[in-house]
Amino acid sequence: MKFSTNSTTTVLDPKTIKIKYPEARIIVLDDNFNTFEHVANCLVTIIPGMSEKRSWQLAVEVDREGLAEVWRGPFEQAELYHQQLISRGLTMAPIEKT
Repeated sequence: MKFSTNSTTTVLDPKTIKIKYPEARIIVLDDNFNTFEHVANCLVTIIPGMSEKRSWQLAVEVDREGLAEVWRGPFEQAELYHQQLISRGLTMAPIEKT
């Protein structure tokens, strides 16, 4: 195989700054009408990778602390999960950008 010695090379500017996609937090708030079971079931159904055990831990945290961060990640996904949790009747804080 022959390589050309007349080729040009481009070097990227090392000062280029990479901008991360915005991330967000989803927070469930305590209320007086959603049961532990309903909160846990919503979390395990809607949040990818959520285990049943973790969903129950978060439901207890919501009750004890008044709120719990249930997911953190890309903003676009946060919007989807946030809306789905609202549609199931959970009381939600506004999406927080991180």
